[in-house]
Amino acid sequence: MHTVIVYESMYGNTREIAEAIAEGVHQADPSASVDCLPLTEAGTDVTRTADLLVVGGPTHMRGMSSGLSRRMAAAAERRKEGHEDAAKEAQETAEGLGLRSWFQDLPRTKPGTHAAAFDTRAGTPHAGGAARGIANRLSGHSYDLVAEPEGFIVEDSDGPLRTGELDRARAWGAHLV
Repeated sequence: MHTVIVYESMYGNTREIAEAIAEGVHQADPSASVDCLPLTEAGTDVTRTADLLVVGGPTHMRGMSSGLSRRMAAAAERRKEGHEDAAKEAQETAEGLGLRSWFQDLPRTKPGTHAAAFDTRAGTPHAGGAARGIANRLSGHSYDLVAEPEGFIVEDSDGPLRTGELDRARAWGAHLV
């Protein structure tokens, strides 16, 4: 089985979750081929070869990020002292392609290709989440969802991840197989 995990990450939290999901897939199926890629490296040549496509991103303004929300997040990070590395990663993401644009170029797949969606989000009741929007776009491209969209909690807008979320992501990744 070939699993492709595609993620957008501003501060590294979504990347960490994506990597943990990849570990979970390997734990469940040691022979699985897993590619865990940032959005900028996930072209159609890679996604077309996937038996399972897992897509995730951060939650911005209660949903999927946009060009505006990525620029706002990068600007906020630049204003924080001691956050130079996070500010650099946020700026690179803000300048690049976001999930919304990536989905516009994602080709429809053949029936029977599986997918799953995840996000990182604040742990407050009204925080919203990007995973449902990601799942809807996957379904719109003819992917069959194998799990309900999943949200992983960050303690603050730029992290860290809540204790136990990486373990939960590994378990969720194993469940997808």
